[in-house]
Amino acid sequence: MKFEDIYQFFQEPPPNYLNKELAVCYVLSVLLQEESYGTQLIQQLEQDYPTYRLSDTVLYSALKFLEETGAISGYWKKVEGRGRPRRMYQVCPNWRHQAQELAGFWRNYITGQKQAI
Repeated sequence: MKFEDIYQFFQEPPPNYLNKELAVCYVLSVLLQEESYGTQLIQQLEQDYPTYRLSDTVLYSALKFLEETGAISGYWKKVEGRGRPRRMYQVCPNWRHQAQELAGFWRNYITGQKQAI
């Protein structure tokens, strides 16, 4: 290691990968705004929060958890400009209040991380 490596690390930090708990809160924060599908959720995270990443494995594990608990529902939809239909997800109406609380955890986490940097 050299000092240049340390400077390089802080100038271009490696991405932070979300764990399942953060992924659940992030997904709910997006789905409260609009319905979405998996690839779009990953791309939106990278666009809105460039230092964060979400692996397919963690995302689909979070989506499966949310769907199995009844927090979100999914349906197939043909998306303009895409070849095959996409599995679209939306927050279930009876889960909106709890989804807002969990989405708040995501916003607080992101706000706290930005302040720490």
